[in-house]
Amino acid sequence: MTMQPVFQQALGPAWDRLGDVIRRHYTMTPFSGDYVCVRGTMNEVWHAPWAALLMPFGRLFGALVPHQGTNVPIEVHYRCHPDDANLYWDRVFHFPGKPPFHFRSHMEHDAKQGSEVIEYVRFGIGMRLAVSAEDGAVVFRDMGYIWRIAGLRIPLPLGLFLGTAYVEERPDPADADHFTMKMLLRHRWFGDVFRYSGRFHLGPRLGPQ
Repeated sequence: MTMQPVFQQALGPAWDRLGDVIRRHYTMTPFSGDYVCVRGTMNEVWHAPWAALLMPFGRLFGALVPHQGTNVPIEVHYRCHPDDANLYWDRVFHFPGKPPFHFRSHMEHDAKQGSEVIEYVRFGIGMRLAVSAEDGAVVFRDMGYIWRIAGLRIPLPLGLFLGTAYVEERPDPADADHFTMKMLLRHRWFGDVFRYSGRFHLGPRLGPQ
């Protein structure tokens, strides 16, 4: 049983090529009560007009942000649990005039899968992601969707509708305690489907919650 952080397991020696602020907020020990919170502002949260058709599906599975806006305050809570090796995320978007919107997921890594992690939302729906360290940034590239049920991982052709995801978190060269991030979901025929980007501050490390 490894006690290395999830992304360190996936990256191996490349973990040391990540920027310091990226390593610091992901240095969380599996099977612990480790907790980190970052706060920032999303410069843009956007989806294509036709993507509104996907929102009922997205809300059911907790996988898509249904609102749009600029300069949207956000905090992201990262947690480990004492009873498993996963990394849990709770992204809380604060759109004006709306209740806080929570986008919750968790990341799992299997040593047999090398640099791949799987991000799961509700009902066992997961996105396979290849993790890499590039110029100090941690980068995630979409490898397809699965449905985990009864111990099986069944491929799902959701990319036909949603497109392919790209996510990065990159150190801010102007401030050692800040990083930027962006997420892009792009369809090969229809162009950008979803995108958001922002800048975050990593405060003092907190104890178990």
